Amino acid sequence: MTLAEILHPTCALFLDFDGTVVDLAPQPHAVHVPEPLIVSLRELHEYLRGAVAVISGRPIAQIDDFLSPLRLAVAGVHGAERRTAIGEVILQATHPLDNVEAAAHRLASQHPGLLVEHKRGSVALHYRQVPELEEECLHAMQEAVADSPGLTLLRGKMVVEAKPGGASKGRAIEDFLQEPPFAGRTPVFIGDDRTDEVGFSTVQRLGGMGIKVGEGATVAWHRLADPAALRREMEAAVAARMTRTS
Repeated sequence: MTLAEILHPTCALFLDFDGTVVDLAPQPHAVHVPEPLIVSLRELHEYLRGAVAVISGRPIAQIDDFLSPLRLAVAGVHGAERRTAIGEVILQATHPLDNVEAAAHRLASQHPGLLVEHKRGSVALHYRQVPELEEECLHAMQEAVADSPGLTLLRGKMVVEAKPGGASKGRAIEDFLQEPPFAGRTPVFIGDDRTDEVGFSTVQRLGGMGIKVGEGATVAWHRLADPAALRREMEAAVAARMTRTS
């Protein structure tokens, strides 16, 4: 089944960013956004009458920078911050990050290949450059989160992150589905990481479709090989839409 077959005018499309619509990069700031992706997103946004949102671990501001001049609905920091389709920004309560910040920086000072990323209410420790440090990073962050009320630990691809306990991609999708233009639509969520599994479960529980990009165990009912394959599917979906409306 292709994305063109899955998407219809009454769908709501939710997209993860890194590793899903764009290829992973050695460093978060080094991601490349192909121009055709911007065109596809703009066309799909029009086709779905605005019911397209990015659901990402990145802050909203970073998504806006990468997708400029597009300004889509976005859930950032795994849902800890969310901008609705009409531009309203909703922020979840944050909790003290002192313990996790200290633990992450202490470890990074010992290993130059580690990267500490600060977000609103969240701290992420990236070990993509030194994958052999996975267990050490996980242990340090687990201990810090255990001493930090209100925070939970989230594992992703070569990253471990402390975030507000009430934030999740699944909850963000459910919140969007309570609002126009998403309300009453069939949700489709596309992601690549273990952090996206709750989103797959959410949309499929609500009668929609989860699509996993890349390898690995998943609850999603459909799979694409890699971000390039998804971008081709998006372009084909746009072409099919133009054919149907011409």
